[in-house]
Amino acid sequence: MEHITLLIGIVIVTALVFDFTNGFHDTANAMATTISTGALKPKTAVAMSAVLNLAGAFLSVEVAKTISSGLIDEGSGIQPEVIFAGLVGAIMWNLLTWLAGLPSSSSHALMGGLMGATIASVGFGAVNGDVVVTKVLLPALAAPLVAGLAALFATRLSYRVARKAGEKQTAKGYRAGQITSAGLVSLAHGTNDAQKTMGVITLALITGGVVAPNADPPLWVIVSAGVAIALGTYLGGWRIIRTMGNGLTDIKPPQGFAAQTSAAATILASSHIGFSLSTTHICSGAVMGSGVGRKGSVVRWSTAGRMVMSWVLTLPAAGLVAAGAALLADQGDWGVTTVAVLALTISGGIWLISRRRPVDHTNVNDAELAPAEPAGVTAALRTVTPPSAAKADRAADGTAADPEPTAAGPEPEAPQPGLASVPEQRERPRTTTPL
Repeated sequence: MEHITLLIGIVIVTALVFDFTNGFHDTANAMATTISTGALKPKTAVAMSAVLNLAGAFLSVEVAKTISSGLIDEGSGIQPEVIFAGLVGAIMWNLLTWLAGLPSSSSHALMGGLMGATIASVGFGAVNGDVVVTKVLLPALAAPLVAGLAALFATRLSYRVARKAGEKQTAKGYRAGQITSAGLVSLAHGTNDAQKTMGVITLALITGGVVAPNADPPLWVIVSAGVAIALGTYLGGWRIIRTMGNGLTDIKPPQGFAAQTSAAATILASSHIGFSLSTTHICSGAVMGSGVGRKGSVVRWSTAGRMVMSWVLTLPAAGLVAAGAALLADQGDWGVTTVAVLALTISGGIWLISRRRPVDHTNVNDAELAPAEPAGVTAALRTVTPPSAAKADRAADGTAADPEPTAAGPEPEAPQPGLASVPEQRERPRTTTPL
């Protein structure tokens, strides 16, 4: 480490910050279903996930090699400031999607940032297109489908095995399975996502001449990346945990077990062969598959659609931010300083906005709060919305169809057999009977 310059040190610190955001952004992948079903208390769940993420970081370096020597051509002339810009693009996208509570891919944000910064600084030739297609894009399309189908069949099998048991017995029986499978996902997350930061730091060391090309990550890189992602995981990305655990479908213990086991198997297999998969894509696909697999379960496809849209936007959005950062950083020290100041300012703003409606371990399983409605919106909607349309909307939502207010008072309701006294009871003032 004696040859590390100030710029490379800044890149290393920024990479560890990204690793930290990766940890709290992706905690939901391992623990959302376990928390939503009550198999583990929220703080216990994220603590267990943090420890296993740290352990998983030491199991393999294949994904790190994909990032450090596969995605970007080491001999293309890229400089450490380019890697710094790529990391900034990835961090900004992680924070924005965390604020929105969307389980987007930290992995794709990182790769999109690196590619965008490299293209802006060096050109398209510095990106290994065949690696992008075979080890990034194709797995991104296949992994959610594979995990979803596996979770669908695993869910049906789980319910078939437990068909003669009562709901309480089933929940109790699958609790241990959920905890075990959640641990496997956390371990798998450490083997896949922590390695991406190792790969980025190693790439920065190679471009700075600190280590030889094609070298494995040094031990101190493995340790620091594992610790950073573990700390981020322990903080818990509560907003995304709520979306994953309650926003996609109503998770029951057998579903949670099936989804987590399917996701863990997919992630571990991909890490072994060096595929830089998104654990978010895999776990989200598994949760949706478990929702389809249980009879009577409802998958909230509107939420799923928002998630998929964020997945589609991740690579180009992170890439565009990183490209702009790279153009600034290429101007010299003042450019790097400007990028750093802008990144810190935007990050602080996002954090302040998040404090308006905080989500933590105390309310993570509560129903998602409706967004605050700006003043005057209600009156405007009443003006432009016909009463018949309003009634139809309430009927579609399953809410009570209260009488529409008019200048003459409430609209009279048609009398129903046996319920003639209901309107009078509504108008009668309430009294309290002393006990």
